[in-house]
Amino acid sequence: MSRSTTPITWFEIGTDRPEDAEKFYGELFGWTFEEQAPANSGSYRVTGAGGDTGISGAIRATDGSSPNYAVFYAEVADVAETCQRAEAAGGRVLVPPRTTPSGLTSAHLIDPTGNRLGVFSPPPQQS
Repeated sequence: MSRSTTPITWFEIGTDRPEDAEKFYGELFGWTFEEQAPANSGSYRVTGAGGDTGISGAIRATDGSSPNYAVFYAEVADVAETCQRAEAAGGRVLVPPRTTPSGLTSAHLIDPTGNRLGVFSPPPQQS
C-alpha cells in the first residue's frame, strides 16, 4: 500500500482585528490581500503569499513545558532584521533568533492580534 503526501498549500489566520493583521503582514512581508467573501459572510481576505514555491512543514516534539501550537513559517533573507521589522509593525518576538549547527536560523513572532508565526533563513549554500 503506497502512501501519498498531501502538501500544505494554504494558511488561515483567524482574528477579530483583520485590518491590523492585514497591515502587519503587508508591512512585514509585502503581502497584498483581496477581499473574496461572499455577501453577508464576513471578511475573508486572500493573499498569494506562497508564490510559486508552495510551503513545507514538520512536526516538532516538545517536552510538554509549553502549549501545543500550529504555526506557519515564512522564509526571509535576514531573521534578525525581520524580527526588528515585526516589532516596528506592532508585533513582538516570542522566541529570539537562533541558529542550528547546520546554519538554519529561525525565530517565533506574535502578530499584533495575538497569532504566532515563524520566520527562517535556510543554511548558507556550501560551494
